[in-house]
Amino acid sequence: MFPVRQPWLCKALGCYDCCIRCIGAVPYPSLVATLLCYAGTALFCGCGHEALAHTEVLVKTYFARNAQDYVVLDSFIKYFQYVIYGLASFFFLYGILLLAEGFYTTSAVKQTFGEFRSTHCGRCLSLTFIIVTYILAFIWLAVFAFTAIPVFFLFNMEQTCHDINILAETTPSINQHSWICMDARQYGLLPWNAMPGKSCGMTLASICKTSEFHLTYDLYIAAFAGAGVTLLSLFLYLAATTYNYAILRFLGRKGIR
Repeated sequence: MFPVRQPWLCKALGCYDCCIRCIGAVPYPSLVATLLCYAGTALFCGCGHEALAHTEVLVKTYFARNAQDYVVLDSFIKYFQYVIYGLASFFFLYGILLLAEGFYTTSAVKQTFGEFRSTHCGRCLSLTFIIVTYILAFIWLAVFAFTAIPVFFLFNMEQTCHDINILAETTPSINQHSWICMDARQYGLLPWNAMPGKSCGMTLASICKTSEFHLTYDLYIAAFAGAGVTLLSLFLYLAATTYNYAILRFLGRKGIR
């Protein structure tokens, strides 16, 4: 933004100068982080919610015969879907708060409106946002790692099905590939006493050919990507809020309050 010092030039520029000033007042790091946060949260919550519902169908249909075997999984899916609703609402509100904090503490705002008064309350508020965002980043890092578990399970399942299909084409005997299995109990989806708890051979290969499997796999990949985008937005928020807080501390030392 170029300086405009002559009154006649300000009047001549008019609306153009106002637009330049408004564009210069936008905290672009906070704005980008907010857009990434909303996109990542929407992707994670929407795809994660549907993926959990399809996972329940897959487990009930192919890996468990007794309803008591998947009662824990069923309860976990139901409660986690409610957690997803809460996460969507929380990040929507938190993103607005961080964006507002960026608008009021960015250096572009100070250049636009001239005198800027840094209060002790404003510095405490910025520090609070830094601490909360730091904690959220660590929590979301755990969520990101947790989201990788179903992706890892379905990826292994797809690779196992690929190996079964290769063996089925190269060997005439069904016994050559009937021992190749995927055990849902090993990934914590079912208790160890669940029966059958696993799927083997051509039965497993037939599962991998269903549209339900491919849809669930794609949804988990999208949810995993959404969690990664949200984590990236939190890191950007950390950088932006830390920079804003440093500016406030600098102004405080200069005696601008």
